Parts: sequence; structure tokens; C-alpha cells
Amino acid sequence: MIKLLPKQEHAVWYLNDDITNELLYGGAAGGGKSALGCMWLIEQCQKYAGSRWLMGRSKLKTLKETTLNTFFDISAKLGVSDQFTYNEKDSAIYWHNGSEIILKDLFLYPSDKNFDSLGSLEITGAFIDECNQIVYKAWQIVKSRIRYKLNEFGLMPKMMGSCNPAKNWVYSKFYHPSRKKELPSNRKFIQALPTDNPNLPKSYLQSLLELDENSKQRLYYGNWEYDDDPASLIDFKKINDIFSNKFVLGGERFITADIARFGRDKTVIGVWDSFRLIKIVEFEKNKVTEAAAKIEELCEYYQVPMSNVVVDDDGVGGGVVDILGCNGFVNNSRPLDNPETKEPENYMNLKSQMYYALAKLVNDSGLYIDCEDGGIRDIIIQEMEQIKQHNMDKDGKKQVLPKDLVKELLGRSPDYADMIMMRMWFEYRFKFQFSVG
Repeated sequence: MIKLLPKQEHAVWYLNDDITNELLYGGAAGGGKSALGCMWLIEQCQKYAGSRWLMGRSKLKTLKETTLNTFFDISAKLGVSDQFTYNEKDSAIYWHNGSEIILKDLFLYPSDKNFDSLGSLEITGAFIDECNQIVYKAWQIVKSRIRYKLNEFGLMPKMMGSCNPAKNWVYSKFYHPSRKKELPSNRKFIQALPTDNPNLPKSYLQSLLELDENSKQRLYYGNWEYDDDPASLIDFKKINDIFSNKFVLGGERFITADIARFGRDKTVIGVWDSFRLIKIVEFEKNKVTEAAAKIEELCEYYQVPMSNVVVDDDGVGGGVVDILGCNGFVNNSRPLDNPETKEPENYMNLKSQMYYALAKLVNDSGLYIDCEDGGIRDIIIQEMEQIKQHNMDKDGKKQVLPKDLVKELLGRSPDYADMIMMRMWFEYRFKFQFSVG
């Protein structure tokens, strides 16, 4: 017999209601998150004979060494170990009543970016342990596969994930909206801390307190806002300051724009008064001609000459550049030379060079964003936190995290950060040099 912790009981309520189809449980170490997921799978397999469930984690090897062992321990305590057979070769648990639990590797491999390995998989529900270690697309693909015998059992699609604090999609999709009381009704988040679990040895709690500061804040205190990643280019406090740096002086005006088309990412346009971002316009869906027309309208209203407009020239943004005759920003083009020395700088591409320059500006308290919309503020903060050095342990040219990787971490494109980053192009192209280290 296993007695559930109060927060586990709370989670079970959501796992059995008719509203919730995505539950995130955890937010620290030792809160009983893996045990809860295993108990849920066991209950469902027993209750719905012939059902099929997924137990997933970033790497199958880790899943078998951790979550699967928790499953065996829970099964023994519940006295149901004789009701199933584990097949190592199939990576599956076969229940005698016909139910199955399929173990899956959900890592994003370069050879399988669309998770085609999941193929035509049909499942009744899913538990993904440490889902903060997978990308949001994997979560979405698994969710799309939940349809097996749902009508027969009278069930709705349900999936549960466990996690530790991480500044990626689990933060933006679950934790942050929950904290702001803006979480959609179909999603629920329950934070469980090690101190919630009276069954943990005191020595384990002490070991968590002896971890490095970053790990201790995340795994013991469940602090989602603490991020001491050495790869980060911008101090978190300085990111928050950009909305209160009203002392930043105005001057020459510019417009920067990151263009998207028909719902693919977002079109985000910014109007600048020197390093004061004074206006942000966004489109969820738009034609290239509509984006061009909006930029022309902003140029006229704010008196910005076309030579002071730069637009992302990759993809459909090139169409806007052609229509307006403005400057085009090509992310993967070579870095610009140092305006003072006329010497090349050691960056992988133009985008990386401009992001390093932006990081220097923000850390020096040189950027102000005039934005009263709390939702947009939060998005900008999250995207600016992902401005990190890529492959920092390797020698060679400096590079920031590639956009595709940032999209996977955030669960969306960093459109606002890209729009802000392009402001630095004018400082290299026409003005003076920032020292970017």
C-alpha cells in the first residue's frame, strides 16, 4: 500500500477530470514525480484492459536506468509485479490483461527532426519523465499520437510530464502562465518540492543543500528564476532593467523588422529613438505586402528615412526589402569589419556578431524598451535569456545558439529578440564600434 502525498493527490484529481489533458508535475528534486507517473500508468493499465501507454524520456538508456527501476519498485509495493512481463528487446511492458507500456527515446536527433521514428504509433496516454530535457516538438508529437481506443474506454487524451526547473518551453508553456494565473484550462501545473516528501532521508536533503548554488536553487528550492548558466551573455538582472532604463537618451530614429508569413513565426516590427525602443508592432499572420505597407506607415509617422530601416532578408523578408528598397539583414552572412580598425572580427556570422554587441549594450544599461504590455515583456525576457554562447568549450569563432535550437527550447521562434538584435547593425554599418570582448 502506498500513501500519496497531498500534492500527488492533487495531481491525481487532474489526471482523472474531464478538462485537463496536459499535466506538468514537479519543479524540484525528490517531490515524488517519477513515482506518481509510474503509479498512474499502473492504474490505467489495470483499469483499461487492452490499452496502450507510453513511458518516455530524453534518452532510452537513462529511462531504463531510472524511471523503469522506479516503475519496478512501485509495482512491487503495490503487489502487481506478477501481472506483467518486461521485454528488454521490445522495450515494452506487457500486462497479462492485454495492456502495454511502450518505452520511448524522445531525444531530438539531427537525423529525425520531425520524430518520424514515432511513425504511426497509437497510444491511450503518455507519461514523460524529466520532460524539461526534451524539446517542445517531441511533447506535441506524442500528444498527437494519443488516440488508441479512447472512444472504447470513454477517455480523453491525457499526458503527464515531470520536470525540474528549466528556462525552456516548460517554463513558458506551464510554469510562467501558472504563476501569472493565465494557464489554459486544459493545462495544469503542480510544483512539488523535496520538503513536501516526508519519506526522503535527511541525508538526501542535506546533499541537495550542498550542491552548487545554481543546482541548489533549482533542485532544493524549486527556483525557476535562478539561472547561472556560464554560457549566458546577458546578466538576468540587466535584462529586467531594460524596461526601467528611462535615462537612455533618444536621438536618431530607426526601424527594425523580423518578417514572417501566413502564421509561420511572427512578424515583429520595432521603432527606435536611438536605443529607446518606443513602438512594437506584431502580426500573427500577414502578407509580405502588408508588412511592407506597415513599415512605410511607421516611417511616415515617426519620420524615419528608408536608409534607417533594416529588415531580415532571409526567406520571405527579402520580399519586403525588394518592395521598400531598405537595408537587408542576412543572418548567416560574414561579420562586418571593425569600423575603427577595418579588421574582421572573430564571429561565426553576422547574427552572432550583432547578438554579442547587443549583450554588451544591455549589460552596460544602454537599452530601454517602452512596453506596458506584461505579456510582451515576459516574452522578451524569456528570449533574451536564450542569448547564449554556442559550443563555448570549443575553440574557434564565437557563435550564439542557432535559431532552430532556441525555437526548440522556447517552443516558439525568438522573433522579438531577433528584431531587437538587428538594431545593432546600424552601429557597425554606419557608426562606432562596441567592444564585445
